[in-house]
Amino acid sequence: MAAPMPAVNLPQLSVNAPAIQWYPGHIAKAEKALQEALAKVDLVIEVRDARIPLATGHPRLRRWIGNRQHLLVLNRRDMVPAAAQQAWDAWFRGQGQPIWWCDAKAGTGVKQLQQAAIRAGEALNARRRTRGMRPRPVRALMLGFPNVGKSALINRLVRQKVVESARRAGVTRSLRWVRLGQELDLLDAPGVLPPRLDDQQAALRLALCDDIGQAAYDSEAVAVAFLQLIASLEPLTAAGVPAGLLERRYGIPVAPLPAGGPDGEGWLAAAAERHTSGDLGRMATKLLDDFRCSRLGAIALELPPPSPAAA
Repeated sequence: MAAPMPAVNLPQLSVNAPAIQWYPGHIAKAEKALQEALAKVDLVIEVRDARIPLATGHPRLRRWIGNRQHLLVLNRRDMVPAAAQQAWDAWFRGQGQPIWWCDAKAGTGVKQLQQAAIRAGEALNARRRTRGMRPRPVRALMLGFPNVGKSALINRLVRQKVVESARRAGVTRSLRWVRLGQELDLLDAPGVLPPRLDDQQAALRLALCDDIGQAAYDSEAVAVAFLQLIASLEPLTAAGVPAGLLERRYGIPVAPLPAGGPDGEGWLAAAAERHTSGDLGRMATKLLDDFRCSRLGAIALELPPPSPAAA
C-alpha cells in the first residue's frame, strides 16, 4: 500500500478578498426536487473531481444515499498524475470505499462504470424475482458538485449528446431521466453545493478547478493563492508540480517574500506586464485557464490525508 501523504493546506485568500460563497436559486430548487427523486432511485452514482476528491464530496451525501447502493466516480483522471491516483486508490480502499476512475471527455473508464451499474441492477432484479416482481431497469441518480463532468459522463454512457454539457458550472438546471438500453435509467441532476461553504480552503479548491460559479470569487485573489499553493505542492512528487514550472511556462521566476513563501502578487504583476499588457485580471484568468485545461500538466491539488494510525 502506498505511504500516506502529508496534509496540504491551501493558502488563505487575501484579507481584502470576500469569502467564497455560491448557492444560486436553481441549486436550491434542485435540492428540493432531489428529495422526491431519491425515493425513486436504486443507485447513486456520485461524481467527484479527481483533482480535489475531498473538496467535491458533499457533506449531506450519506444522508441522501441512505441504504441505496453507491458508486463513487473520480472524473478527470487524465488531469492528475498516476502517483496521485495510486495514493487515492490506497486511501479510499482504507476507507472501505471502492472507486471508479473516469475521463468523460475521452471515454476512459466509462465502460467499467456502466458494467458496475448494470451489476447493481442484476442484484436488484434478483431480489425482485424472489418477491414475484418483474425485472426492470435499475434507476440511477448521477449526483455531484457543479462542473465535475456529470452530464459529459452521461453523454458518454449513452454514446450521444442527450444532455447539455459545457466547461462551466451551472449548465444543468433541472432533473432529467435518460434511458440507457434496457438495463439502466439515469437521472441527470444539477450540481449540488452546501448552502454555505464554511471550509474556505475547500471553497478555494472549488474555485481553482472551476467547480463553482465564477461570480463567487475574485480571480486575481484566487490566482495569487494558486501560485502559493503550487509552491507548497512542488516538494510532493505525487502532486505532479515540477520545479520551475511557472518560470518555464511564462518566463517569469517566482521570487520569495522576505517573510518566506512565494511573492504571488509580485509574480502576477510581472507576468501581466509581459503577457497581458499589464492587465492583472486577464493574466489571472490566463493562469487559471491554463491550469484548468491542463496546459500546466497533470496536477493534483489534493493528496490523501494521513490515516489516523499514521498521524
